[in-house]
Amino acid sequence: MENSRRKLEYHRENDYLIPNVAIKNNNLDNYQIGKYGYLRLEYLKKYKRGYYAELMLEGTLTEHIVAIDKEANLQVNNIVKNLAKANNVDEMLKQSTPLEWVRLMNNFKNSAEEIVLKELIYN
Repeated sequence: MENSRRKLEYHRENDYLIPNVAIKNNNLDNYQIGKYGYLRLEYLKKYKRGYYAELMLEGTLTEHIVAIDKEANLQVNNIVKNLAKANNVDEMLKQSTPLEWVRLMNNFKNSAEEIVLKELIYN
């Protein structure tokens, strides 16, 4: 495992050695991090400080947060669609009883978020 990590280089400022750390400029600057990305970031800062520091030093924190955010959104949408399909919640129900449709869809979304938060964000 030690071989896969790159060595940090340092420069001297007065009596201190400062690591040469730079953020990689990739094409993720235009991506707006959403709810799940911020939840993952806060979780890493609070409970996984070592992993957070490692991602920061390697310059891959932004990539990690963006990947988690995209994957979480995709999984939530897929789970909601599958739950709606399995429970016969469709456009006809939406037209006939809109409040029932909203109640069911909110229930599906809450269930999907609970799954994604447990499996993807908080692990």
